[in-house]
Amino acid sequence: MWLDYGVSNCQPDVFDKALAARKDELENVKIRSCLTMRPRAVIEEDPDGKHFHMFSWHFSGYDRKKHDAGRCNYTPLNLGEVPDYYRRFLDPVNIVILKTCPMDDGGYFNFGPANVWQRAVIERAQLVIVEVNREVPYVFGRENGVHMSEVDFIIEGDHQPCAELPNPEPSEIDRIVARRIASEVEDGSCLQIGIGGMPNAVCALLLESGVKDLGIHTEMLTDGLGLIYRSGRVTGSRKTLDPGKITYTFALGSRSLYATANRNPDFYCHQVDYTNSPHIIMQNDKVVSINNTTQIDLQGQAASESDGHRHISGTGGQLQFVRGAYASKGGKSFLCLASTYDKRGERRSRIVLNLTPGNIVTTSRSDVMYVVTEYGAVNLKGKSVAERAGALISLAHPDFREDLERQAYENRLIPRGVSF
Repeated sequence: MWLDYGVSNCQPDVFDKALAARKDELENVKIRSCLTMRPRAVIEEDPDGKHFHMFSWHFSGYDRKKHDAGRCNYTPLNLGEVPDYYRRFLDPVNIVILKTCPMDDGGYFNFGPANVWQRAVIERAQLVIVEVNREVPYVFGRENGVHMSEVDFIIEGDHQPCAELPNPEPSEIDRIVARRIASEVEDGSCLQIGIGGMPNAVCALLLESGVKDLGIHTEMLTDGLGLIYRSGRVTGSRKTLDPGKITYTFALGSRSLYATANRNPDFYCHQVDYTNSPHIIMQNDKVVSINNTTQIDLQGQAASESDGHRHISGTGGQLQFVRGAYASKGGKSFLCLASTYDKRGERRSRIVLNLTPGNIVTTSRSDVMYVVTEYGAVNLKGKSVAERAGALISLAHPDFREDLERQAYENRLIPRGVSF
């Protein structure tokens, strides 16, 4: 059987434990999930994978650890296309089990702050189970729930609060990079912020910049976005789509963030094929897309989801927002990274001649717009291979620039006699 556990805080806990208790009766049960925020009993109690197999659309830290142990496998995607995958390409789901709010007066079980592709899964499911939890925030949004007429079984949940995503304090490098990006944000810009310290640091810097009338159309609602909303800088008044609303498909952060979105009419939780499709994103003017990457080569290929063949996270919506922001009138997309990282006590450059063997290209060289490190920001649009190499070398740590320049000449990325 194929089971579906949904996304992040929609994943069931009581059902999961009950299913794990039956492991000796079962074999080859396959479970799709995304961004697992708590240990899954079916995996913890079946360490050798004799009974259950997990397939993830995007890794959390827990999913990554289980992937390293051979207990979780990644499914490549563009996140905004997943509803279409369920409707067009995947076999029907045997059972979908989703954690929801208790039934409301209209007979709906609200999904809380994780709409994403739940409707598409329910359409394709042979059996629908909801696990109700009083602690799930009730959020407004289009088709953000399932009607009792579609539900086969209701389980009383354990009423745990939603899992939180820690927000580490930004480093000094995070702040420097964020300051460069924040200076490019104008009044009336429409923000998409990705996961990670650098993108969220931009939100804090925007509070110092005086920028106003911001809009939000994003995949993930982050604590940084919640912060600038509470500051009064977000009005959404200049948005073409959903004016006055903060548009997102899932929220992941602190209890403060969940409380901010709970029954708040300013927040609108859409399905992911609406939030992430480039042809929809571009309809807002001045879209600013801000995402992390982990390695970039001298031609501008950005690898954001793996370390060689070791998968770390996932494509998510990065590529779709890069394209949607570029196509927006006055739009800008930023990929940010620290120039170096430490591995086994050795400092290494994140800007390289060649990507680490096995690394996945998340955003192609033809799609990348702005790249930002603590040493500057460059726009690669319209630049030749030689110009790109020169521009990216200028963003590298000074200790690595000479070697990168030599490699660029030796490999004819920069022709002899050309200098930048």
